[in-house]
Amino acid sequence: MPTMTRVFNFSAGPAVLPVEVLEQAQRDLLSLPGVGMSILEISHRSPTFEGILADCEADLRTLGGIPKDYRVLFLQGGASLQFSMVPMNLLPANGSADYIVTGAWSQKAVKEAKRVGSVKIAATTEGENFTRVPRQDELKLDPGAAYVHYTTNNTIFGTEFHYVPDVGNVPLVTDASSDMFSRPIDVSRFAVIYAGAQKNLAPAGVTLAIVRNDMLERTPASLPTMLQYGVHAENSSMYNTPPVFTIYVMRLVLAWLLKQGGLEAIDRLNARKAEKLYAEIDRTGFYRGHAQKDSRSRMNVTFRLPSEDLEKKFAKEATAAGLDGLKGHRSVGGMRASIYNAFPEAGVDALVRFMQDFEKKNG
Repeated sequence: MPTMTRVFNFSAGPAVLPVEVLEQAQRDLLSLPGVGMSILEISHRSPTFEGILADCEADLRTLGGIPKDYRVLFLQGGASLQFSMVPMNLLPANGSADYIVTGAWSQKAVKEAKRVGSVKIAATTEGENFTRVPRQDELKLDPGAAYVHYTTNNTIFGTEFHYVPDVGNVPLVTDASSDMFSRPIDVSRFAVIYAGAQKNLAPAGVTLAIVRNDMLERTPASLPTMLQYGVHAENSSMYNTPPVFTIYVMRLVLAWLLKQGGLEAIDRLNARKAEKLYAEIDRTGFYRGHAQKDSRSRMNVTFRLPSEDLEKKFAKEATAAGLDGLKGHRSVGGMRASIYNAFPEAGVDALVRFMQDFEKKNG
């Protein structure tokens, strides 16, 4: 019988999950303990799933220190649907919203918001090929804006905000899809936080939205029912059938995060993993980081080699060595190592060794 081995998965998403979570899901897949049926078959109205959902929210609140005046919503449609839901719920017909543009995902958010109402670009680094995020003093903010929107981490370009923009009294909305719960977060700084789960929280299929209560009052009554934050809040995320399996796995991931020591502990681990990889990129100049040093992402490490031919060779040989998913996005080229919460430090060490060996042979 062949031995099943796991490669190191550097994919930007859907991303690596903790092995013990996968093992628990495997054990429970045929029959949940005490239930007699699979989590894939269980009714979302059953006491068992209601307990899973409640525990999932409780762990989210514990990990993130989510205040009582915020609702935790489990939605569908990914962050891409939130690009529309945010302005549909929060942008009045006679208002405008400020958007900070730092990559492809914030550009898509702007595109969808413009379908709803007026948008002003508070800052953009497009002219620099998104090698950095804007500084606070570069933000041109409208004090009368309905909200300010930004993307915390940019998977394609490998940049990340290492500060929370100061937007005064204007509600701050963030797409935190690719670094959610990778470090401590002050939820009270935000009016809405949303995140597709498939990077740090769960498999693809559920979108987490944390919404401050006063934002629920902004929704126009004419908005279709399924697009209203308030409807999902009133129905405890079960207005329609939620993604049961994905929420179940999120529950396991959150328990794993708590077991690791919470966000403070995962923050230290993520910092150590990223520091090792960036140190190798900076060591000789053979590798070149795409992002400027003060904007470097700890989740998505993007870098180039001296030539495209070497990049193709690097990707091919890395895959053969059990280092999968390193090819960069076509808009940036080069390599991209996505090292989310569950990515093992041993995988970073293996990549560093491979990089050193590849440079010796090709440098």
